[in-house]
Amino acid sequence: MTTRPAQHLRPRPGLFAGLAIRKKLIVLHTAFSLVLVLFLALVLRQAVGEVVDRAESSAAVELLRSVAGAPTQDDRQRILTNLARMEGVEVVSGTPQQIGIDPADAARAHAAPGVPLVSRPGTTSEGSAFVADAQGPLTLHKVRVLLPKAREAVTRLYVFTLLALLLVYAIIAATMEVFILPRHVYTPIRAMLDADEALRTGQRDRELVAPEEIPADELGQIIRSRNQSIAALRSQESQLADALGRLEAVANDLKSKNHLLETARRNLADADRLASLGMMSAGIAHELNTPLAVVKGLAERLAKNPQAGLDPPTAALMLRVVQRLERLGESLLDFARARPPSLSAVKLRDTVDEAASLVRLDRGRPVEIINAVDPALIVPGDADRLVQVLVNLIRNARDALTERRETPGARVEIHASNLHRDGRAWVSLSVRDNGPGIDPALLPRLFEPFASTRLDSKGTGLGLAVAEGIAREHGGVLLARNLPGGAEFELVLPADPPADDPVRSATPDPLSDEPTR
Repeated sequence: MTTRPAQHLRPRPGLFAGLAIRKKLIVLHTAFSLVLVLFLALVLRQAVGEVVDRAESSAAVELLRSVAGAPTQDDRQRILTNLARMEGVEVVSGTPQQIGIDPADAARAHAAPGVPLVSRPGTTSEGSAFVADAQGPLTLHKVRVLLPKAREAVTRLYVFTLLALLLVYAIIAATMEVFILPRHVYTPIRAMLDADEALRTGQRDRELVAPEEIPADELGQIIRSRNQSIAALRSQESQLADALGRLEAVANDLKSKNHLLETARRNLADADRLASLGMMSAGIAHELNTPLAVVKGLAERLAKNPQAGLDPPTAALMLRVVQRLERLGESLLDFARARPPSLSAVKLRDTVDEAASLVRLDRGRPVEIINAVDPALIVPGDADRLVQVLVNLIRNARDALTERRETPGARVEIHASNLHRDGRAWVSLSVRDNGPGIDPALLPRLFEPFASTRLDSKGTGLGLAVAEGIAREHGGVLLARNLPGGAEFELVLPADPPADDPVRSATPDPLSDEPTR
């Protein structure tokens, strides 16, 4: 079924469009009364006139019968003379032309002499009776009878009839206006208008029409339908408020859980950092042994012969050894220190060098680490967190290489390049190794916590999950793939600083138009 447009359902402007119902009814009553009076005046006047005309014609015919029944001409003349003397009677005798008889009526009279006839309507002698003399030459006798009292009585009856009809209509209209319309129309409409006003002003205790004020007709059906619609609306509002309340509770709960999740993520990052420090401890001891032995030997020489002192080359050696120890300590402190995330211009090559130095502190089979990053590449980011990401990636590559002793020329290469995706500049930093690659069954869940296959002294299972979280914080993404001769981890970071908070929860995919290799 086709629904008509809303503009077609609007009331069309009319003569009474702006009037209230009561005023419309008053105007209609008045107009109907005037039309009724005019109609009755025209119809009853003609009918009353016909009645009087027929009465006068009948009286004239009766008088002419007395004339036609006279035996002699003298008797007829005497009767006509007496009739002429009567009040309200007109008597005329002569030829048709003389007394104004229509030729057709005259022909009728000649065809029936001595028979009284009535003039046809529309003729000059309408309302009169005439008769042809049966004896002697052609002579017509016309008689017209006027009944003024009868006309007065009929006129009074006519006026009284009009007044009676108007009075009956007035009584009916007054009864409607006083007893019927106020109770069954005006009062329900006023109650509905008051309820609508209460609905607009928010008075909910008065927005429904009381049942005792609702009539049992079509208007009552409209009011009951309105009450049901408002009740349904209030029920839906209540359900919506309950749903919003539950949604707010769920949102608060979700916010609390997000806070807990973020706290747990930070704890994971700290745990991974501490685990990395623990794994570096053996390498640190090994690195410290040589410089400490040098310092110890020089200190023992000074203790045996303080006056001898140290020659300049020996003093320079001791200074280099102490600086080496200082650099080791600072690197470890920087890696272990937990700082809030902050963006700055980070030189990728220096960051890779620092991460490679920390990985070299781990005790284990040495692996060649090649830093092929352009010194001019700079990205906005947190240097400490990016170092943590690279430490995890380089250590994973080194561990994959050292698991197989027979891997010839084991090496880890770090490369970087510029990308342009989705109208934005990016920097791609890849860590490649020539090891056995990643287990294909592990790739889909590689960045999940504890997804590592090395849950032993060499790994915690948290490193890649933490690295992926740090990449997302920087607005980037961390990808993993197998190459024909090893594996590759790709860290894609924005080349431009973000316009908002550096810690982002939603991370775009900079490689959306490039399939995973």
